[in-house]
Amino acid sequence: MSVSKAPVFLKFRSSTKFIISTVGIGLFTDLFLYGLIVPILPFILQDRVSVPSSQVQSYTSALLAAYAGASVLSSPPAGIIADRLSARQLPFLLGLVALLGATVMLHLGQTIVVLIIARVLQGVSAAVVWTIGLALLLDTVGAENLGIAIGSIFGFISIGELGAPILGGVLYAKAGYGAVFSIAYALLGIDFIMRFLIIEKKTAKKYKAELEDDTSHSHSSPEQDEESQDQEPNEEDPLIGNGKEESEWKITSDPPNWVRKLPILYCLSNPRLIVAQLVAFMQATLLSTFDATIPTEAKSLFGFDSLKAGLLFAPLVLPYLVGGPIAGKLVDKYGPKPAAVLGFAWEVPALILLRIPQPGGTMQIVVFCIVVALNGVGLAAIGSPSIVEASYVCEGYFKNNKEFFGGEGPYAQLYAINSMVFSAGLTLGPLLAGSLRSSIGYGNMNAVVAAMCLVVSVLSYIYLGGKPKLLRKHSL
Repeated sequence: MSVSKAPVFLKFRSSTKFIISTVGIGLFTDLFLYGLIVPILPFILQDRVSVPSSQVQSYTSALLAAYAGASVLSSPPAGIIADRLSARQLPFLLGLVALLGATVMLHLGQTIVVLIIARVLQGVSAAVVWTIGLALLLDTVGAENLGIAIGSIFGFISIGELGAPILGGVLYAKAGYGAVFSIAYALLGIDFIMRFLIIEKKTAKKYKAELEDDTSHSHSSPEQDEESQDQEPNEEDPLIGNGKEESEWKITSDPPNWVRKLPILYCLSNPRLIVAQLVAFMQATLLSTFDATIPTEAKSLFGFDSLKAGLLFAPLVLPYLVGGPIAGKLVDKYGPKPAAVLGFAWEVPALILLRIPQPGGTMQIVVFCIVVALNGVGLAAIGSPSIVEASYVCEGYFKNNKEFFGGEGPYAQLYAINSMVFSAGLTLGPLLAGSLRSSIGYGNMNAVVAAMCLVVSVLSYIYLGGKPKLLRKHSL
């Protein structure tokens, strides 16, 4: 009798692989629809909204920043709600509804106000999707397997993050605005079906308990759970190896009540976590700076239309796609410090070299593509250190202070903070790029961003993974 109560395809819908895939598609959709409009914004503003050419850069930056600003403001409440809800599916679905509304407005909007509201809705959706999605991921794989799960997802979603501008530019030039949004609606449909179908592990356990009365084999039914458990010994080693001794994670003082209500605030007293968030902030700043300036610089230097401007993102995407998974494996093996230090240090000369291309023909275009590709190598290296380091720190505190953090830990709040910081970087990047490019030129703008990368590289060396041996010796 109890078997009939179980939802159809329970085993598949509650499997670890399907839930991870659903979270990955959700994050992919968010970043894909964010980036889809990037290369065509300057042309839409001129052709459809009739913005003067002298104001295109400022309006482009404002539309990119509206998304990120809304995500910053929406992330904290999303994290608080996520930690208080027992089920993640409903808010996960509601986030997609907001994204659908934003997409319709972007498709049909004829004024700047409508376009800005659409980007704000996208930002709200992003805060919900990233916070709830990563909390659902934690519920599914556990803290021990979180690093490898996030690394796998980030390798996949980088396609949406950097590939969407290419596709958006190509489709807009070849088939028009409708073709761009046909892809968006199709992806939203797939995303909705997957989010609707998932059955969370906590819900599935209820049915599995009933099934135990009907079959002696039910304990081994979720094959993915067994696979996850089999992998745990491999995943615990890097987590433990990157932590401090247990006594150093122990909370000995009595935090005030306002910290108890938001326990992630105590974790933020650790400089490792602060620098991890700085890494995320700088990563987002770099990405959004490229998003905001590559199309306009290509138009200025080479007279490119949206198709050719979109294709210029290819040299940025390919090193990310190839190098991202490799860098992620190295982070798992050696910790976040080397990847962050070397990645941001690499970006310093790569950004400065962007002043070399000049107005011209094929040769100058080739030079521009080569330098953009060099920047893609640095982006691949800095993709995973932030979230991995943040997870190390929070896990260290959670494992040694469970009475303070509760049964689930502060992970949803952590992801809310991470989303907020990343979105702040997405906000700053276009604003910084727009103002600096207008006032001091494209080459000098990149020199300023390069200096910021150098500072983050140094701080990553000092703090990520704990102080390096050289500095520990001097402090003794």
